[in-house]
Amino acid sequence: MNHLGDEDAALWKRCVEGDADALGLLFDRHSDAVFRYCLSRTGSWHDAEELVSVTFLEAWRQRRNLALQRDSLLPWLLGVATNAARNSARSIRRYEQFLGRLPHSPSVPDHSTAADERLDTERQVRELLEGTTALTGGERDVLLLCVMNGYSYEEAAASLGVRIGTVRSRVNRAKKKLRSAAPHLLVDAADTPTTLESRLS
Repeated sequence: MNHLGDEDAALWKRCVEGDADALGLLFDRHSDAVFRYCLSRTGSWHDAEELVSVTFLEAWRQRRNLALQRDSLLPWLLGVATNAARNSARSIRRYEQFLGRLPHSPSVPDHSTAADERLDTERQVRELLEGTTALTGGERDVLLLCVMNGYSYEEAAASLGVRIGTVRSRVNRAKKKLRSAAPHLLVDAADTPTTLESRLS
């Protein structure tokens, strides 16, 4: 899976200079991927949407402290989302406090996805997550990134700030633990990542 964006570095440079429109373009480019990852972590459509907002707010807050080391901002965003999910209550509370300081605009109902479809998606993701309770936090992180969302070991390593070998060993340990408890979560014999979309189809 290739998530590299040739223009991320240029857009991020504009963000560092205070250009909020550039962050909007990065949001348009990467928010769906961040949302799918957050949904796979939380099993909640609402919480995933909140975490996406938290992630991009944190990107804006940290824009002067991050020197982009890769062609894509996505691995870093996924790392921020991972930390935000681990501390979701505190992260979302800080995000809501930030929103409270902004001018209010009328809310518009979102009819893009039917409520019953969202509930069904949440149910399926939660069923998958129930099978990961025996895993450590690090094992769960790589399972969600590599198995449920289809990211490469290299992308997962960049997101989590660890070595590729660490990702590989954690995936192997996770597979070993799940082989008897939840075999439906494992990738196939060819070790081909299965994306969240196909698991929810």
